Amino acid sequence: MARNLAHKLIASHLVDGDLSAGAEISLTIDQTLTQDATGTLVMQELEALGLSRARTEISVQYVDHNLLQTDEKNAEDHEFLRSASRRYGLWFSKPGNGVSHPTHMQRFGVPGKTMVGSDSHTCAAGSLGMLAIGVGGLEVALAIAGQPLRVRMPEIWGVQLTGELPHWVSAKDVVLEMLRRHGVSGGVNRIIEYHGPGLAGLTAMDRHVIANMGAELGATTTVFPADSAVREFLRAEGREDDFLELAADTDASYDVEDHIDLSALEPLIARPSAPDNVVPVREVAGTEVSQVVIGSSANPGLRDFAIAAAMVRGRQTHHAVSFDINPTSREILEDLTRMGATFELIAAGARIHQSGCMGCIGMGQAPAVGSNSLRTFPRNFPGRSGTREDSVWLCSPETAAASALTGMITDPRDADQDYPELALPDHASVNTAMLVRPLPEEQARAVELVKGPNISALPDFPPLPARVEAPVLLKAGDHVSTDEISPAGARALPLRSNIPALAEHTFTRIDTDYPTRTRSHPDGHIVVGGHNYGQGSSREHAAITPRFLGLQVVIAKSFARIHWQNLANFGIVPLEFTDPDDYDDIAVDDALLIDDLRNRLSTADELDVRNTTRDRTFRVRHRLSPRQVEAVIAGGVIPLLASRASND
Repeated sequence: MARNLAHKLIASHLVDGDLSAGAEISLTIDQTLTQDATGTLVMQELEALGLSRARTEISVQYVDHNLLQTDEKNAEDHEFLRSASRRYGLWFSKPGNGVSHPTHMQRFGVPGKTMVGSDSHTCAAGSLGMLAIGVGGLEVALAIAGQPLRVRMPEIWGVQLTGELPHWVSAKDVVLEMLRRHGVSGGVNRIIEYHGPGLAGLTAMDRHVIANMGAELGATTTVFPADSAVREFLRAEGREDDFLELAADTDASYDVEDHIDLSALEPLIARPSAPDNVVPVREVAGTEVSQVVIGSSANPGLRDFAIAAAMVRGRQTHHAVSFDINPTSREILEDLTRMGATFELIAAGARIHQSGCMGCIGMGQAPAVGSNSLRTFPRNFPGRSGTREDSVWLCSPETAAASALTGMITDPRDADQDYPELALPDHASVNTAMLVRPLPEEQARAVELVKGPNISALPDFPPLPARVEAPVLLKAGDHVSTDEISPAGARALPLRSNIPALAEHTFTRIDTDYPTRTRSHPDGHIVVGGHNYGQGSSREHAAITPRFLGLQVVIAKSFARIHWQNLANFGIVPLEFTDPDDYDDIAVDDALLIDDLRNRLSTADELDVRNTTRDRTFRVRHRLSPRQVEAVIAGGVIPLLASRASND
């Protein structure tokens, strides 16, 4: 039977389960990726699990998010992560070495391997023919400890690409077209597999752009075949021996199918404040711009910076525009410098920042209120930039550079220049100086974890009570992101290792009084949400800090995959309305009663919730497996594992 590539990758790592969509499967994991905004919790979880040594083929801890050291907090995290990497046998990528996803692709990505990462954009590694899935930090910790990944078997969504991208249209426009068609939840519980003759014109880094923003579609992951483009990428990186050809069988079938004629695409842009709010650039051309930022894991390749440099060569960016360049790795910065592109950018008025995520996570580069910021980033959720009332647009490097020159959103096809011909180097400037190898096991055992005052212990969470009677303290709308639950930005990010302090920022983008009001309800509370609740980042802080403040149950119309899993991992019950219209009959401060909750979760998929304030009952369902139910009842995965260990 002809098989698609996703099925081949899953089958080669399958521990148990079958490939029927919706069934729970277990997969062996070859590699893991953690970054500093989520990795501190992963390292604390490894300590709680009593891990002796990483049991994966490769695990890498990157420092790429919390780079600005305006006080001691980020520096303490960096030192903690360095010591933990040495203790547990992980590679350590020093601050400034690069954004995790393109750096991992350059140095460690291997076709056919599986990887999980505590970052939702881990799926970018699908560009090399890997099965790479963003998950919560606890699942990464378990994978590092040698445990399989358990996930619901997704549908496989085959997207056939034909034609060739015209001038001034690039890979970013391909994934923006997917978002325009299908929205931020179109890929939920699906793996997107790109195939077809149109792949021939897409480099491995082009594919990285598309695979990266599969996370914005809500997809479990994205996969591309490992073909000549992947071989060429690995050759340029000095790793051709890692190449393995992988592709779907001829006549392979897919659960869902789509088609994009690349030659018919035009420059696209996502308006504020959602990645799927996509229109052609020509429709919004002329809108004034005050900031343009190029970089991030969504446009990380040398070509993405080189095209911008070529467009601004010999010119000066508009006097009203701040033109910012965030190189995605030291290697790419070296290559830009060798080819003279760094000089061209600086001469045109660009500010060159350190290699890292920077403004993508709101760590610097916050825009002014009332001004438009064009970014080649993956996300433009409200406030993610670090400015509460921001106006962030997502676009390609071509659109960004054209707009930086004119001071207004500009279709690059209308730029007063010919399409640049780029002469990129045949060999990358491989630089491993800032990658620290794992210690030998004997030396590693002697390493002590370095914990500054900002590193708190993981909270102890009690088991789920048999009966929950609690008020609704917050009612959220559709597509609430984890940025709105546990904010990014320079105020909150340095507190990622300090759960009590970070908890004071929980939900404040939606309700500034939420943390204060939870203290009036020490016995617990409930949150109600709309569709696609918890989209965006994989950060498990968005489950841990509400749990720390007493959240027991979330009732939503539907959940984003990673956040749903994180809620269950930390003992919060994720429930869905069987009738979404029941959402409308609940108000903040309504008291909800769920009786016999522990037993009902174990014996039924549906249960009743009584709104005692309004004297009415409605039905909800859960999608938890028996394994997840056991963890939720215990108060979370870590308390469950601890109780098992104590009983052994």
